[in-house]
Amino acid sequence: MATIALENLSYTYSSAQTPIFEHVTTQFPAHQFTLLTGPSGTGKSTLLQLIAGLLSLPAEHGQIRYDQALLGDIPATDRSKRVAMMFQNPNQQFAMDTVEHELIFALENQQNDPQIIMHRLTSALDFVGIRNLQKRLLSQLSGGEKQKVALAVIVAMDSDVILLDEPFASVDPIARAGLLRRLVELRDHRGKTIILADHDYAGYDELVDHVVQITPEHQLKMLPQTDWAQLFAAFQPQALPTWPVPSVVEQPLFDLHQVGLSQGEHTLLTPTDLQLHAHHNTLITGANGTGKSTLFEALVRLNPYDGTISYQGRDIQKFRQKRYARQVALLFQDAEAQFFNITVAEELAQSQKYAYSDYFTPARIQAALTQLNLAGRDGQVIYTLSEGQKKKLQILLMLIMQSPVLLMDEPLKGLDLKSIHALVGLLQTTLRETHQTLIIISHQLTGLTPLIDYHLRLADHRLQYGGATHES
Repeated sequence: MATIALENLSYTYSSAQTPIFEHVTTQFPAHQFTLLTGPSGTGKSTLLQLIAGLLSLPAEHGQIRYDQALLGDIPATDRSKRVAMMFQNPNQQFAMDTVEHELIFALENQQNDPQIIMHRLTSALDFVGIRNLQKRLLSQLSGGEKQKVALAVIVAMDSDVILLDEPFASVDPIARAGLLRRLVELRDHRGKTIILADHDYAGYDELVDHVVQITPEHQLKMLPQTDWAQLFAAFQPQALPTWPVPSVVEQPLFDLHQVGLSQGEHTLLTPTDLQLHAHHNTLITGANGTGKSTLFEALVRLNPYDGTISYQGRDIQKFRQKRYARQVALLFQDAEAQFFNITVAEELAQSQKYAYSDYFTPARIQAALTQLNLAGRDGQVIYTLSEGQKKKLQILLMLIMQSPVLLMDEPLKGLDLKSIHALVGLLQTTLRETHQTLIIISHQLTGLTPLIDYHLRLADHRLQYGGATHES
């Protein structure tokens, strides 16, 4: 049947005093699609990890059952055939070098017959629509492509229960809609039980069977369908504004002359002439794998490119690296890749120490922490924060540094709507008062449009101003 039942479940993080769940009893019905909702930090990822058996649960803290069997009594070799989980950050899940090797590794760990492994592998890649990535190095894939690979691994494993943690956070809107339809196929035609945690509710209202909300009282609440409309309203697709094309200025911030980009043998950007402008916020959109992150890496000299990139009229290759790094800062997609210390307080202190200006006073930092719902976490170990909390902290640290130019790669990934509004508000105020320039890559466009002045779209190996897209 593949029903998941929680019986009197309580759980407290080892570093916390307040339980994240307290005496929770509920069921996730078999062969149905359940959307798990709740603000950042309420325990969605933790709940999925408990159901997957990745976190230990003492018997006195309740039970999790797969049908009638206690999940903890199911041998690990059998558990993966019953329950499989896709993490928020696919990099934490990968163990091999190429896409093909990763799927083979997962299927061998399930002790599958070698004769069926390649069939399951190619079928899963075809199902997700990424057969073209089979031989690619995982390290060369975009964030969205990695999420698709992680989903293909889950499909190949053919587990009865599929747990998905923010599976589309880095996926472009068109691909996201296609993958959602694929999940419905898994439910309808293969009888899978799907439990999916997400903050972006676009497209779920016509597809899911249940919506479960984690409440402030540390309980799980099954929302009646009469409450769904309000939940999904803010995420209905809508046309974005038509932003103006920037006028010619005497000296642009960045001047790209015949700049081309590639990844191995794959051309990402054909030779392009383009200007990026100071004191304006520019949004860059495009499908997964088109080269948006690679462009950012080129702008900060982390990736080779053809042609010439000038910053304030000077070739960026002629700057001293340390000086240029103080001018142009890059926010990575993976927040953890940008942390150097153990606690929140230590990261804040380091950013203050090396800040370009003293705009962020201690009082202003505390106000920002409160605005982002991070207040009171100074002593907390960073790696115990939720992914959304890590993302908000990462952005605040970059703002504190006060580099004149901010390149932000998917800064809204994994954030709930309230956090998006708070973050956009903080960015608007800070950029207006400090005259910084923001260039942002984002697939999540809900709530972002008030911040944007110009729009660049990367498609068909060309980077151009304008171009239609839709909010996801």
